[in-house]
This record gives sequence, structure tokens and C-alpha cells, in this order.
Amino acid sequence: MFYQRFTFRLISRLLFINLLAILLVYLVRSTQLWFTITGVSLILLGTVISLYFYINQIREDIKRFILAVKTRDHTLNFKNKVTKGSFPELYESFNEIIQIHKDIQLEQDAIFQLIKTILEQVPVGVIVVKKNKTEKEKSEISFFNLAASNLLNVPAYSYWHRFEQHLPIFAEEIEKINTGGKRFLELKIQDKFIQLSIEVIPLNLYGADHIIISFQNIKDEIEQKETEAWNRLIGVISHEILNSITPISSLSSTVNQMISDKTSLNYEDLEDLKPALQTIKRRSEGLLDFVKDYRLIAELPTPNAEQHSVGEILQHVKVLMQPMVSAKHIKLQVLQTSSKISLQVDFKLVEQALINLITNSLYALEGVEQPLIEITYRLAHNKVYVDVIDNGKGIEASNIEKIFVPFYTTRKNGSGIGLTITRNIMKMHRGSLEVNSIPNQQTTFSLVFNYA
Repeated sequence: MFYQRFTFRLISRLLFINLLAILLVYLVRSTQLWFTITGVSLILLGTVISLYFYINQIREDIKRFILAVKTRDHTLNFKNKVTKGSFPELYESFNEIIQIHKDIQLEQDAIFQLIKTILEQVPVGVIVVKKNKTEKEKSEISFFNLAASNLLNVPAYSYWHRFEQHLPIFAEEIEKINTGGKRFLELKIQDKFIQLSIEVIPLNLYGADHIIISFQNIKDEIEQKETEAWNRLIGVISHEILNSITPISSLSSTVNQMISDKTSLNYEDLEDLKPALQTIKRRSEGLLDFVKDYRLIAELPTPNAEQHSVGEILQHVKVLMQPMVSAKHIKLQVLQTSSKISLQVDFKLVEQALINLITNSLYALEGVEQPLIEITYRLAHNKVYVDVIDNGKGIEASNIEKIFVPFYTTRKNGSGIGLTITRNIMKMHRGSLEVNSIPNQQTTFSLVFNYA
């Protein structure tokens, strides 16, 4: 509407100026009416000046409006122009836009304050750093919550280099995962050790690089988990030892009673003693095997890491395990054996880990129709996952954590150390062992390696 009015007024003024110019030219060429010529000239000049100020006024108002929006100046208003100006609709729109912009800013400030208040209340330390690519010393700390200050026992610094001078060890760890990732760090704060789980998330906002650093003290949680793990382990070990010691003790007492009052033994006595002694021997050997298994867990060799491709590892395992799997009439699929992705690993230990997982799958597939073991790998989030997948009985959710406890087993003749050894092998490679199971459908064990 106001654009049409502006166009109409502008064209009208231009037509009027053109008419005055034509009239002036005619008067100068055809008449000697100098007074009239002077009057028309002044009117023409006034009209041109008026047009200039008319356009310049609108230009200046638009310029002021744009500047107000850029600088977030919400004090500017065009209320007087709405009633008196040439374009009331335009100035009214200016006022509405400034008001909307003001409301949005107030809403953003309110949300920011809400988030800031929430982050101040959480027990997790949060530091947001606005990085300066050219001058590191000018990297600003945009946010530093109370939990961060309390956990690290430092004031809420405004610049990263000052914080770095106060806690250089912490800053070095952050630098190692500057592009994103997690890390664990043990720090000594006021003669007290704390164990921090640190995560860094890089972020780019409006062309500026930021990093969000979050961390929390997990010492108490780790100690609780360790206590629970020890309790479970002691429970299993006690159970195994008692299972062996109880019959040995009972039979030893029986044997002692049989021979305590005799100076010699006849054939019948010997026949009576044989079963008891054989049982004692068998249970003693079982206890000895149990101790050997425990030593096997505790004394894994230090990895001799070398570069090996994932394809090479998978191909070797395929050749090694194919005869055993085929003998049990189970289909083995080993995919992507031509992969050139390389890892720094101990080949023999990783091979042992895969053999343990495949062996577990063999027992899980007993009695299953169309049994299948699939071995493959995938790359995700800077990690290489070597997956051993089967369609066997699977693992109930309640047993997921128990299966990693040493000597825990659901198999009749199982030792219960295979998964423990496999997990320890992965820990030695600074990786992990993950499991995901849907009972009677699909179970996936994954060897997870860090891959940069």
C-alpha cells in the first residue's frame, strides 16, 4: 500500500518537475518575461530541493532503522512519523519490527538466564570457552559454573590462559581432546585426589569457535563399582572353593574314621577307600584348575602392538575357526576381509579375543534352527567395531552385567573366564567390549578399538 503511495507521489513530483523544466525552456526561448522566468526557475529549484529532502528523509529513516536492528537498539521509535510522515504504514511497520525484535531478544535473554540457572545448579562442572584462532591468550571463558569452580578449587576465570596457568595438567588433557571426545583424569586438589570424567564438545556459533567442557568427579562411583565387582568376584570364588573344599573335607573325615582304629587294611577296606580317594583327587584337580584359570586372568601378557589391517585379522580368524564351526553344522559368514583399515594391536591377543567370542556363540547356537555366526566390522564415531553376531539363545537383560564377572557361567562345563579375558584384552588395547542381545533373535559382541 505505502509502496504504491510512494510511487504515485514520486512520479507526480517528477512529472511536475519535467513540466516546470519544459515551461522554463519555452519561456527562455520564446519570451522576454524575465520576471516569470525567474519565478518558474525558483519554483523548479524549490521542487527539486523538496524532492531531494523527501527522498533523503526516507533514506535516513531507513538507515536509522537498519542501524537500530543491527545494534539491537530498542529505544528507537517512529511514533510521530506514523501520524505525520509521508508513509505511516512504513513507519508503523518499522515500529512493529523493532518491538518484535525487542520481544525476541527478551525471550532469548530469559532462556539464557534459565539455562544458566540450571547449569549453575547441576553437580557437573561446565566451562564454555570462546576460542581465538590467532591469539590463544585472548580465548575467553564465556561460562564457568559454580560446580566447576568447586570441583577444581579455582575462581571463575574470564580468560582461558589464566585458567591454564592455574591448572596446566587439566588444560593439557583438554588440548588432547580439543576436537571432541572423552577422557579420564586423576587430579590432586588440596591434598585430595579426584578422578574426573571429562568430555569436550566443539561448537561453532555465528562464525566463532567454542568448546564446551563438562566434567564430574567419579571417584566415589568408581569405588562403589569396584566394591560391587569385588563382592561379586569374592562370592563366585567362595562358591567355587566351597564346592570343592566341602566334599574334600567330608570325605577326608570319613576316610580318617575308617582307618583311625585299624593297624592294617584288608581288600574290602581298600575297595571302600577307593571312591572316596578318587573323589578327593577329582575335586582337588578341579580346585587346581580353578586357580590356574584365575592366574590366566591375572597374568595376561603385555600387548606387543603392531600395525595390522582389519581384513587381515578377519581373514585369519575365518581360516582358523571355519573347520570347528562347520563340524557343528553352523554357517559362518566373515565379511569385509579385504578391508585395509589398520589398527595398532597385538595380533595374537585380538585373535584370542575373537576365538573366545566365537566359542561362546557356538554354545549359544546349540539346538537353534539355521544357526548363523556373522563376523564383520563397522566404523563409527572414530571407533572401529569388530562384531561377532549370532542368532542363538541370547542373554537376558538381568544377566548382561553378570557375564563379565570372572567364573560366572551359565554353561554346565564352562569356566566363566572367556569374556573376562576378552574384556581385559580390550582394556589393554585401550578399547572396550560391548554386548547387545535380543534373546532368541540376535546377540552382538563388539570389540571396540579407538581409531584416529
